[in-house]
Amino acid sequence: MNYLLDTHTFLWSLTEKRKLSLSALRAIENTDNAILVSAISFWEISLKASLNKLDIIGFLPEELPEIAIKSGFELVPISPEFSASYHLLPYIGQHRDPFDRMLIWQAIQQKYVLISKDDNIKQYKSAGLKVLW
Repeated sequence: MNYLLDTHTFLWSLTEKRKLSLSALRAIENTDNAILVSAISFWEISLKASLNKLDIIGFLPEELPEIAIKSGFELVPISPEFSASYHLLPYIGQHRDPFDRMLIWQAIQQKYVLISKDDNIKQYKSAGLKVLW
């Protein structure tokens, strides 16, 4: 199974595994699964760190891609085709976070299961999103 980590899930998998649900932890630790981290998450982390909205301890944002690979995760780029089709994702509820919406769209388009605790994200199941928590 291909699982895409939401940004908070990615960070927790590195630093605070106790915050992960048992289902999320099992999926991440199952070596039969592909655990994916999007370029979108690296962008979000870097932006929030530069704005002092995210305090990550023990590593710098630019070190995260290498840390992800060493942790056994696969990196997922964003393509021009993905970016150009992003407008097709409907707005559901009041959810307008652009990073979340990009991850949702990537998961839907690539048929990944998104591992996320965010209840707002779960609203997108009606748009075809598969979520695990």
